[in-house]
Amino acid sequence: MGTHETTHGQHHTDQHGGAHHGDVGPHSTFSGYMTGFLLSVLLTAIPFWLVMADVITDRRTALFVLGAFAVVQIVVHMVFFLHMNGKVDGGWAMLSTLFTVVFVAIAIAGTLWVMFHMNSNMMPAHPPLVPPSGAAGGLGS
Repeated sequence: MGTHETTHGQHHTDQHGGAHHGDVGPHSTFSGYMTGFLLSVLLTAIPFWLVMADVITDRRTALFVLGAFAVVQIVVHMVFFLHMNGKVDGGWAMLSTLFTVVFVAIAIAGTLWVMFHMNSNMMPAHPPLVPPSGAAGGLGS
């Protein structure tokens, strides 16, 4: 009967959120936080230097490079400070984050697309402000 109680007790604990030996939760270490901190400082200092020293002269290239640094810094924060990976919560935290990123990207792209087309298709065309050449000489005659 002792074996049955242990098995039933263990089964009962597992059903109600007891400790699972297979779960991989966030394991915070000082070295992990320091690695994240140092990467964050570097990923802030390098783009700051690129802009302040005017290293990249082409505007589109600068936007692309700075955007890439921003995305990498977001990933560093998610991994080192939020402890998000494919193993936490069975991968649901990462899946919900990816869904949110895709949803926000679609919303931003759609908003920019609508604003661009409204600007180009609905703005009235203004007539030229220069008067025709014959109108200036006809007043005094």
